[in-house]
Amino acid sequence: MKLKPLFDQVVIKMEEAEETTKSGIILTASAQEKPQVAEVLAVGPGGYVDGNKVEMVVQPGDRVVMKKYGTTEIKIDGEVFLIARQSDILAKVEE
Repeated sequence: MKLKPLFDQVVIKMEEAEETTKSGIILTASAQEKPQVAEVLAVGPGGYVDGNKVEMVVQPGDRVVMKKYGTTEIKIDGEVFLIARQSDILAKVEE
C-alpha cells in the first residue's frame, strides 16, 4: 500500500533510538531518548488550508525535526508511520 498525503500533510518515519552511547554503554529501552528526527517519505500538494495558501517546502528524502506531539500514527504492513501537518515540522536537518 502506498500513502499519498493530502493538502499540507506529510508522511514521515521516525529514526530509531540509539541503543548504545558513544562510549559503548548499552541502554535499556526505558533509558533511550526518543528521537525527534524523521525522514520525509511523502508530501501533499499544498494548496489552500483554512483559507491560507500553503506551499510545501519539504520533499521526500529530507530529514526533519518534528514536534513531540500532534502527529497521527498509523501502522501498515508492520511498519509505523506518522502523518503530520507541514507546520509541525520545526527544521530541516542538513549535513
